[in-house]
Amino acid sequence: MATVLATRAASGFPVFKPTGAGILGVAWGTYTHASNLAATTIIQYCRVPKGATVIGGYWYADDLDTGTEELDIDLGWAANGVDAADPDGFGNLGVLTGDVSVHVPVAGIWIPLQGVLMSAGPKTFAAETIIQAVVNTDAATGGTGQSTMVVHYAID
Repeated sequence: MATVLATRAASGFPVFKPTGAGILGVAWGTYTHASNLAATTIIQYCRVPKGATVIGGYWYADDLDTGTEELDIDLGWAANGVDAADPDGFGNLGVLTGDVSVHVPVAGIWIPLQGVLMSAGPKTFAAETIIQAVVNTDAATGGTGQSTMVVHYAID
C-alpha cells in the first residue's frame, strides 16, 4: 500500500484552529496525479485540528478516467491515536465518471462529503486527523490530472 500526500497534509504544515464557537475553519489540499495511482494507494490531502467538528466539504478533480470508467475512490480519514480510521467515512463513491453532469458543466468530478455526515450528522475528531482518499480501483485510461479535498469544520 502506497501513500502519497498533498503539501498541506505534511506533518510540519500548520493546522488552522479557529477560536470561538461557530467560527468556520477550512482545510484543503491538492494532489497532482502525475501517473495512474494503483489500487490501495492512499492520498493524504489535509489535516484538521483536535476538536474539529467536520460539518461539510467536497472533493473535486479533473476527469481522471476516460473512456470506460473504472476509477473507484473512497473519502475518509486516517486513525489519529484516538479515533479509528474510516477510509470511506465521508463517502464510498463507487465508480466515478468525469463526464459532464448536473454538478459540473464540463468534464470533471465534484462530490460533496457524505457518509457519516448524512447518516449521523457532523463528525468530531478527538485528535488532529488526516483527511484522505483511498484508491480502490485504478483508472482504466488516463489517471492523470489534479484532485482537491476541501473540509469545512468548527471547534466548539
